[in-house]
Amino acid sequence: MDFIESIKERAKKDIKTIVLPEAEDIRTLKATEVTLKEKYANIILIGNEQQILENASNNNIDIKGAKIIEPKTSENYEKYANLLYELRKNKGITIEKAKEIALDPVYFGMLMVKDEETKVDGLVSGAIHSTADTLRPALQILKTAPDTKLVSAFFVMVVPECNYGENGTFIFGDCGLNSNPTAEELSEIAISSSKSFTQLVGKEPKVAMLSYSTYGSANSSLTEKVIEATKILKEKEPNLKADGELQVDSAIIPEVAKSKAPESNVAGEANVLIFPDLDAGNIGYKLVQRLAKAEAYGPLCQGISKPVNDLSRGCSYKDIAGVIAITAVQAQM
Repeated sequence: MDFIESIKERAKKDIKTIVLPEAEDIRTLKATEVTLKEKYANIILIGNEQQILENASNNNIDIKGAKIIEPKTSENYEKYANLLYELRKNKGITIEKAKEIALDPVYFGMLMVKDEETKVDGLVSGAIHSTADTLRPALQILKTAPDTKLVSAFFVMVVPECNYGENGTFIFGDCGLNSNPTAEELSEIAISSSKSFTQLVGKEPKVAMLSYSTYGSANSSLTEKVIEATKILKEKEPNLKADGELQVDSAIIPEVAKSKAPESNVAGEANVLIFPDLDAGNIGYKLVQRLAKAEAYGPLCQGISKPVNDLSRGCSYKDIAGVIAITAVQAQM
């Protein structure tokens, strides 16, 4: 059973409710159809009900079983506007502005997740919104998890016919949020990513702190940051298998690891790859996705108090369906 099928099976064991605020997008509707047909999550669609139903009908998409909520006609609209006002009044928001913002489907969805009475477990957005437009309301409304110092983003990469990583499955971090993390922030990204690997893949994480250098083969401020991040990481989590700085071939290919980093407890076996900045992470995941025809699930978020996951705007409906399943499993935890 491949990664996403195993995630769907786990999701079926404790059905969660996931809200989708991009409900007028055809890919979202097709993902809803897949989710409901395979019965691994309940779905709430937010948007113009007439438009949603028309789009589904015109494209022969069956969304029967999904709940559709239009913010401006919702019985909870006033309640959520007041909730947003209470959460943001110290930042200068007025009740009038809160009422305006609460009409936005992403904000309305986040407020549903925040409201314990609605029993909504998570949210997936990003097919037509930027990462900022998805994560800004998440951080404003849901806040960070109690034990988290940094919110970061990762991808689950599933590479077909690949013996590296965990049978071709990797976590790449941070590929979606923190543009130029410090050494301290890189260590936090690594810790969160290792926990996400354990949670979603169910195997021991082996973390490689990536660079263009392996064990001092080159030297610059760029490599020094990764070396310092690795040192901090090992001090914080001495039992975690982690090493750096490592070039990516040293990290995942045993033959290369034997010559470049023979004493490493990670080199040649890494399944969690931590990139030094967002440039490297974004380029890296897209190269693997397109050239190796890998499945790329994300950007998934770690460190928010409730499960909220972003999507690439180039995602397919299958990608969305997969992220819905991942979000449901995160909600179980």
